[in-house]
Amino acid sequence: MTPPVRLGLFYAALFVGTGASSPYIPVWFASRGLSGAEIGLILSAPMLARAVTAPAIAMWADSFKLRRTPLILMALASTVAYGLLAAPFGFAWWFGVWFVAYSVFATIVPLTDVIVFTRARLDGFNYGWPRGIGSAAFIVANVGVGALLVRYSPELVLVWITAAALLAAFAARSLLPPDRVREGGDASRLSDRLAGLKDLLRDGNFMLAVVSVGLIQSAHAFYYSFSTLAWKQQGVPESTVGVLWGVAVAVEVAFLWFMEPWRRRMGPRNLLVMGGVAALVRWTILAFSPPLWLVFPLQALHTFTYAATFLASLQIVERLSTPANASAAQTINSALSGGMLMGAATIGSGWLFDVVGAKGYLAMALMSALGLIGALRLYGVRRLDL
Repeated sequence: MTPPVRLGLFYAALFVGTGASSPYIPVWFASRGLSGAEIGLILSAPMLARAVTAPAIAMWADSFKLRRTPLILMALASTVAYGLLAAPFGFAWWFGVWFVAYSVFATIVPLTDVIVFTRARLDGFNYGWPRGIGSAAFIVANVGVGALLVRYSPELVLVWITAAALLAAFAARSLLPPDRVREGGDASRLSDRLAGLKDLLRDGNFMLAVVSVGLIQSAHAFYYSFSTLAWKQQGVPESTVGVLWGVAVAVEVAFLWFMEPWRRRMGPRNLLVMGGVAALVRWTILAFSPPLWLVFPLQALHTFTYAATFLASLQIVERLSTPANASAAQTINSALSGGMLMGAATIGSGWLFDVVGAKGYLAMALMSALGLIGALRLYGVRRLDL
């Protein structure tokens, strides 16, 4: 089995779980009688905390000799946490357990990106191929769980994501290469890891880049947390909701697999600007509950709002960091995109959904506009002129 396939199968093990949790865990919480505001609070808390938890976990992960070792442990911890959600102890219990489960599992992805992006550069394969395999698994979960929920209880969501986390633990051990954190093989000192983190936080250009990316990516908050509930209110069946989510990720996969030459010609800054423009258009139109035939092409804009923005961020962050602080750099990027900014947007989305319904997308359009302004300023950063 070739390295890109092995790495792609590991991504698949991760995303077959998130493909169910992203659109459908709000449905599971709603089945427990929670309001939109309560769901938004539960979902947003670990995202807000990722500004602290993600870099802390990344520094802990870099204390091991092999990059895959902490990923195995994190997947096992997530399995236990997801299973504990089944206990019917109420809001405070679900809040605390989801906080742990999300914080740990969400950090596996950027740490995996460090491994795969490095392997792609050293071995000469397109990073998009393994990542695209993961995205295909995300589609399977979107459509499959959506279809199953037509017949079965929302309990299916919890069973699915718990089993997927356990699968990820086994996949990390059997599929990830034994890449070392440091070239010499020794574990790095805590003082060195802290110094690398401080260098990043003091770098104005790095922070401009990750905040701009974070604003555009975090503008997905309303979509991730409440699009399923909003579409259900508009009369869209859950099976079709799964297809809508699947369409978004299908175009993402096509972009990752077949648009690599075009992506290289465009460069990361141009891709980031395209992502900002597409996000502004997508969320503005969705705010006005367009007819279903128009929602499908809007979902195709996920190619730019997520995929192009994500790939641009990986390349920009790599250029603005060093091998010594690469893990911290990618987790800070992820912590803002899927963490502090995403958390703030998610908790606001819960309140907006309760008050104005789909009009909450307009707040996401405003975030996209701010991210676009920051992306345009990156044209003045010389380190990105490579």
